[in-house]
Amino acid sequence: MAITRNISATYRGPGRVIRRLLELGQREDRALAYLMASCALVFIAQLPRLAREAHLTGQDLNMLMGASLLAWIFVAPLLFYVIAFAAHGIGRILRGQGTSYGARLALFWALLASSPLILLHGLIAGFIGPGIGLQTVGLVWFVVFMWFWIGGSIAQERAA
Repeated sequence: MAITRNISATYRGPGRVIRRLLELGQREDRALAYLMASCALVFIAQLPRLAREAHLTGQDLNMLMGASLLAWIFVAPLLFYVIAFAAHGIGRILRGQGTSYGARLALFWALLASSPLILLHGLIAGFIGPGIGLQTVGLVWFVVFMWFWIGGSIAQERAA
């Protein structure tokens, strides 16, 4: 199934999508591709906000973009691997039957599937700026991300 169809299916049931992805076999390259695509989308979502910040404060846009690129493409993937490792440990403590790969897949997929809301958040941050709209979209993204992650984690812990 295409990634865009899987993303839209995740909004209807994250557990089913994770089980379907796990049925494709353990492919670390696929999980890494999901993570890197997610981080790239988050970086792209930051660009309107960075352009607004550079314009309003007089800072150099290239420096802001460089720092964001470093953070999202090089540092964030390492942190997400650590978070997935910790989530797998919590799953083991709770007597889950999932694998470390499943924990990584659930986290990385949750981030990728919630990326349309991240892009919307970036647009609002860039064009409207701080305010209730930005906070609302940020909260909606966080709730959706946690729903996808927890739903996917539960499904992968039960799938094994």
